[in-house]
Amino acid sequence: MKKAALVWSVASTIVAGTLALVMAPGPRVHAQSKPAPSGSTGGPTGGMTGDPKVFVAWVNEEYRRLAVRASTAEWIKNTYITDDTERMAAAINEELLGFLSSSVKLAARFATVKTDADTERMLHLLRVSAPLAAPSDPKLRLELTTLAAKMEGHYGKAKACGADGNAKDCLDIEKLGLLFQKSRNEPELRDAWLGWHRTARDSRDEYARFVELANQGAREIGFLDTGHMWRAAYDMTPEEFEKETERLWSVVQPLYQQLHCYVRAQLGKKYGKEKLPAGGLVPGHLLGNMWAQEWANVYELVEPYRGETNLDVTSALKRKGWDAVKMVKTGESFFTSMGLDPLPKSFWERSMFTQPADRDVVCHASAWDVTMNNDLRIKMCIKPTEDHLITVHHELGHNYYYQAYHTLPPLYQNGANDGFHEAIGDALTLSITPGYLKSLGLLTGVPKGDKGLINVQMKDALEKIAFLPFGLLIDKWRWDVFAGKIKPADYNKTWWSLRQKYQGIAPPEPRTEVDFDAGAKYHIPANVPYTRYFLARLLQFQFHRAMCKAAGHTGPLHQCSVYGNKEAGKRLQAMLKLGASKPWPEALAMMTGGERQIDPSALVEYFAPLSTWLKERNAGEKCGW
Repeated sequence: MKKAALVWSVASTIVAGTLALVMAPGPRVHAQSKPAPSGSTGGPTGGMTGDPKVFVAWVNEEYRRLAVRASTAEWIKNTYITDDTERMAAAINEELLGFLSSSVKLAARFATVKTDADTERMLHLLRVSAPLAAPSDPKLRLELTTLAAKMEGHYGKAKACGADGNAKDCLDIEKLGLLFQKSRNEPELRDAWLGWHRTARDSRDEYARFVELANQGAREIGFLDTGHMWRAAYDMTPEEFEKETERLWSVVQPLYQQLHCYVRAQLGKKYGKEKLPAGGLVPGHLLGNMWAQEWANVYELVEPYRGETNLDVTSALKRKGWDAVKMVKTGESFFTSMGLDPLPKSFWERSMFTQPADRDVVCHASAWDVTMNNDLRIKMCIKPTEDHLITVHHELGHNYYYQAYHTLPPLYQNGANDGFHEAIGDALTLSITPGYLKSLGLLTGVPKGDKGLINVQMKDALEKIAFLPFGLLIDKWRWDVFAGKIKPADYNKTWWSLRQKYQGIAPPEPRTEVDFDAGAKYHIPANVPYTRYFLARLLQFQFHRAMCKAAGHTGPLHQCSVYGNKEAGKRLQAMLKLGASKPWPEALAMMTGGERQIDPSALVEYFAPLSTWLKERNAGEKCGW
């Protein structure tokens, strides 16, 4: 997950209310005794100037100053969770909110003013790039930041306990992740699932209030609601973007349904057909992940050709004693092999690689540039697992994006769209082929023949394909929550309706509106938009195909690795350096050699061998749900 230096991407980045400004007469509008929002140094050429270029320069300067303070407070809060650090982050974010909100409202004066393309672009980004807008009333604004900090802190401190509440049996989300990775005991998995989801109940009312305040802020800056504001950030209308997500899903849905059909049948052999009937829903706690968002942990139960090849990277990592630093160094070496610069020395000094023993932290992986000046870091509780090795590459993708654009004005220090930011590291993980893993000593051999290929593609699909509907439905739920189509009284019912519709997943036991199961996923209490991950799972294959073409690869897409290829690195770096300075179709065209639309065909092409195999294997099965 990205945690941008432009603190837009987490609860700390909030566009908030306006401040009282005294307007002076005359053709050049400026403020008198208090020329700009709290804490600014804008002066007569700052917030109240009539020149859009001067205004944008002022916003960039003030935003950098305030965002660095807020990002620093967020880093401390995430790596040292206490009531004090939550309160400190909320207070500093409230100041940032006031500035951003005021700036958005002041920028409205330039809606019909002719100016240069750069200034127009930055004015547009100022309005649409934030995931949260706060009310102009300072008390409500502080209430919103306090709620945001409290909900994220609650998630970070939460532990799943048994039904009897015995503290010694309580597990945090990191330990629960290991349990879901290893356990095949259905009652144990059920209890762990229920215990974690109980932790979200206390956030239900807080979230409902959070939605009210966020929507009030969004309406004050001209949007219908917060979801409408999110969808406006994709260089198309919100309505066009919603239709676009359905178009993209329609292309990959048949492949997902074939994978679902096969996995359900295989799990039925382990857990019984009564739990996994043909044509039925799959209980979410049996898919190797707390949220059933990725299924790679059940590979051993669904392996197409057992014993054909050993793909157990996790065991090799543990056997060879790989620690967190070695895993991160390996990720860095992939990027440098393509000609990108090494990470700065400060990265190794300031990152959090492992879970401290003496305090609560947010272990959810994230990447940072705290001072917006190549102050790169990751925050993660790294374990020697294949999943964490892949996640390290993903987070470093964010860091290398930050590194490429850190010299741009702050309003441009972001991805072409948020899906781009998530796709960079994942695109490179497609080059973590069995051959590459063998070179690292993490596989003893390279799978050969059609059977070996299908095993490899199945393992990849359990992560890449299985995730797609989950990546789509989270924001579909939130868009309707923000729009008022889903009332608080129906939060859980509609959450599971969407999970059934898109994923074919069911809870392990009936749920009620006492529960708040959406809130058991980090991105809900932390207010991180999620469609970015859906887009990233498609864009990564499109990026991979483009880099493979740049590298001169001519064979099947799944056989390509760009590790060590400088031409592919040049193509990647050219796009990264743009940041958000150009609309995303232009950045995509630079990467791909002219493609200006997200194209799921690259994913379909990559998984063509598995797709053919699944259709043949599922013949006679009752697919769907």
